[in-house]
Amino acid sequence: MDLRDFYLLAALIACLRLDSAIAQELIYTIREELPENVPIGNIPKDLNISHINAATGTSNSLVYRLVSKAGDSPLVKVSSTTGEIFTTSTRIDREKICAGSTADENECFFELEVVILPNDFFRLIKIKIIVTDTNDNAPMFPSTVINISIPENTLINSRFPIPSAVDPDTGFNGVQHYGLLNGQSVFGLDIVETPEGEKWPQLIVQQVLDREQKDTYVMKIKVEDGGNPQKSSTAILQVTVSDVNDNKPVFKESQIEVHIPENAPIGTSVVQLHATDADIGSNAEIKYIYGAQVTSATKRLFALNNTTGLITVQRPLDREDTAVHKLTVLATDGSSTPARATVTINVTDVNDNPPNIDLRYIISPINGTVYLSEKDPTNTKIALITVSDKDTDVNSKVICFIEREVPFHLKAVYDNQYLLETSSLLDYEGTKEYSFKIVAADTGKPSLNQTALVRVELEDENDNPPIFTQPVIELSVSENNRRGLYLTTISATDEDSGKNADIVYQLGPNASFFDLDRKTGVLTASRVFDREEQERFIFTVTARDNGTPPLQSQAAVIVTVLDENDNSPKFTHNHFQFFVSENLPKYSTVGVITATDSDAGENKAVTLSILNDNENFVLDPYSGLIKSNVSFDREQQSSYTFDVKAVDGGQTSRSSTAKVTINIMDANDNSPVVIYPPSNTSFKLVPLSAIPGSVVAEVFAVDIDTGMNAELKYTIVSGNNKGLFRIDPVTGNITLEEKPSTTDIGLHRLVVNISDLGYPKPLHTLVLVFLYVNETAGNASYIYDLIRRTMETPLDRNIGDSSQPYQNEDYLTIMIAIVAGAMVVIVVIFVTVLVRCRHASRFKAAQRSKQGAEWMSPNQESKQNKKKKRKKRKSPKSSLLNFVTIEESKPDDTVHEPINGTISLPAELEEQGMGRFDWGTAPPTTFKPNSPDLAKHYKSASPQSAFHLKADTPVSVKKHHVIQELPLDNTFVGGCDTLSKRSSTSSDHFSASECSSQGGFKTKGPLHTRQDNNPNHTAHVIKNYLQHNEL
Repeated sequence: MDLRDFYLLAALIACLRLDSAIAQELIYTIREELPENVPIGNIPKDLNISHINAATGTSNSLVYRLVSKAGDSPLVKVSSTTGEIFTTSTRIDREKICAGSTADENECFFELEVVILPNDFFRLIKIKIIVTDTNDNAPMFPSTVINISIPENTLINSRFPIPSAVDPDTGFNGVQHYGLLNGQSVFGLDIVETPEGEKWPQLIVQQVLDREQKDTYVMKIKVEDGGNPQKSSTAILQVTVSDVNDNKPVFKESQIEVHIPENAPIGTSVVQLHATDADIGSNAEIKYIYGAQVTSATKRLFALNNTTGLITVQRPLDREDTAVHKLTVLATDGSSTPARATVTINVTDVNDNPPNIDLRYIISPINGTVYLSEKDPTNTKIALITVSDKDTDVNSKVICFIEREVPFHLKAVYDNQYLLETSSLLDYEGTKEYSFKIVAADTGKPSLNQTALVRVELEDENDNPPIFTQPVIELSVSENNRRGLYLTTISATDEDSGKNADIVYQLGPNASFFDLDRKTGVLTASRVFDREEQERFIFTVTARDNGTPPLQSQAAVIVTVLDENDNSPKFTHNHFQFFVSENLPKYSTVGVITATDSDAGENKAVTLSILNDNENFVLDPYSGLIKSNVSFDREQQSSYTFDVKAVDGGQTSRSSTAKVTINIMDANDNSPVVIYPPSNTSFKLVPLSAIPGSVVAEVFAVDIDTGMNAELKYTIVSGNNKGLFRIDPVTGNITLEEKPSTTDIGLHRLVVNISDLGYPKPLHTLVLVFLYVNETAGNASYIYDLIRRTMETPLDRNIGDSSQPYQNEDYLTIMIAIVAGAMVVIVVIFVTVLVRCRHASRFKAAQRSKQGAEWMSPNQESKQNKKKKRKKRKSPKSSLLNFVTIEESKPDDTVHEPINGTISLPAELEEQGMGRFDWGTAPPTTFKPNSPDLAKHYKSASPQSAFHLKADTPVSVKKHHVIQELPLDNTFVGGCDTLSKRSSTSSDHFSASECSSQGGFKTKGPLHTRQDNNPNHTAHVIKNYLQHNEL
């Protein structure tokens, strides 16, 4: 075995050992005619290639490179960083890529190779891209005018072939349908499909032809493909009716297949065609011609004798160009129906093509030479070599090898592709360059071969970068330093020699506060450090040698700035203002102050203190929390102001101060105080001559709260059933609505409600205003006696309802008799009800005994005592009537004293479980908006409770204390419309109330008490009022 045979054997063995870890395949399918930058695929994603190094966990910087020859215009491009495949501006035309091919749609493809670098992660990816057809070509007839001759004696349903249309597209985009336009009902069209899938149109004669009547028919034939959108074309079909020719030619063989070698000389006979005709004479003369489907290129290769039917080679054949030729030959005797024969010529292969070597470099050469570094590792990939042979069978088998011993070898990756790579480490000092040939030889007889020359030159490398003595350099320096302060000396060493060992130093980014000597590595401060602006500096220092290319390394430098106490504490505000509500409990939190210090450590520890406060507040020295040491009353003091001081913990401490103001916000905790009228027993004379609109009385009150809590509203809630008077809701002036008449003569009692507009719960006070309508008030004692007697009338009833009982004693006696008679009837009914409800009454009495000391059980003795008491006062005998008593020493004294209202119940009402309510201990009560109007109930069917108005000394009102609060189950429901409107804005949904002239009213405030928690303020208001009256 010689050396050549050894190399051939080694190459064959190498071809069988494919490295699947290095060589991988991908197949993509795309449509032709795609625009530029259309994504086709993603190599790392489709092959599951990770960019993360499994061993180190770091990211691999992979490079994807399309292997192509210089000057080529690739059909696709590959992103070098992501491995994505895109189309280019070069048009992908399926008909051009697979020109002349009748292959299936999925068998038109092109291939390319992509390598993945660097060398230690090398992959060779073979990509096969299948190009599918788009309907970009319309089917076309061989000629725009088609002539057919048909004898006039042609039978009906006879068929005549029409030249087929050709569509470069395939599949459904190819020829699908033919149509005859304007057939004139004489001709029809039929489609015959061949075993190869071709569609041949045939013209059908549908009527008898008569040449003497019409010898020419002109129509159109249309061909369509099946694409979307559909494409079509038309041709003119001209039919000529000829004389009778009884017989048409017939081929001895209609399907003929022959083989001929591609090196057959010119003039070689290919096949002899034979056709016969049963006619005689000129009708039996046969002429051989090519059919319309035969291409012009095939006609140039093969000659057809028109007379003998012999086909010969007239030009050199090349199997690699076209391996199969299909010829359609027509035999015609001049009639319209020629005979058809198909000749298939198979060109056989001979070993006439040497192998082809396609050398595509992975490492780009310079002027045909590949430059490698001596530090490149073993198996460094240099080039991708693809070998091929246009011949077939044994003539196409190619082996590839390197002709001599060099530190390179060929590594088979596919059956026809090799990688040229280094087989050992390279040494520049041993060999500086290599030149060798790559041989590709086929196995034909005789064998043909091809060679490619490869040149490789080695480069010396700067192998060692500089190395720092310390990879991380840590320094510390105090702030407020001087410029140019020496910090340290940075040094690095390089194991190379010569210029490769010369080192220069350079500062990295974020090092503007420092200077570094490029030669010596001395590091100095270029600016004054301020720790409060920046506490730490982290930057890099680079050491670079002078090699080609230069190598460098970096070290991290960390400079920590030490703190000095150069900053005073700072308050977030120079003046802190807090707003708190009055009545806030003692030791409540009123605010937080904050102070900070930009220094560090003990220098930033801040302690807070109050400078000038009379122990009204307590300040936490560390959190800044301010708590009250007093209970706030806005009416006593509306704000507090003091200074606070912040001191840091430095050796030489620094401090700062700020001002603090605590503003006390008002709460609606004071009811209105009545200034005028001075007493609930005073009165005003209203002469009959008074005109409407004139002021007949005044009501004036003050509220020591502020804002809306001090805004007052005056309302008449009872005693004005005739609408004779009107009160101004703002000023409190009572005016006449209409001129009084003689029927209005007498005493009128107006119950005036004075309410503030406080939020969320308004407070109010009731005052009695007596107006005596008459020409004169000569007998004042009589009027005061009337006033005293009106106290027996509940506040929710008008004193005029009894038709002036206090002016006519006889009339009163008559009314009492009438009422007494009515009460007798009521008592009879009442006794009947008691008998029927006796059991229920006992059960209620048992329950009532458990409710507390303030509820009293009924007894017969109390009933008798009350009856005797009522007889002494000459009151109505019925215990179901309400009455009012007043206790006073003298009329003159009662003018200036307030009246407290209390409620007592008749014994009969107590027996029904109503009980007696202690107003002094009752808590404030609110009523739901839908509470029943108990006043109406009392008037119509139930006994009414009596108001006892007694002159008494003023009661000191505590804050938020309400006098004369009525209980839920025994009160006159009402109030005032204006009050209900005001309370509707409150958050308390159960504080609203209503009032009416017929119903009762609900009071949540004192009945005209003289109270003032701020005597100075009240005196000032009274003084202004008196001055106003004098004016």
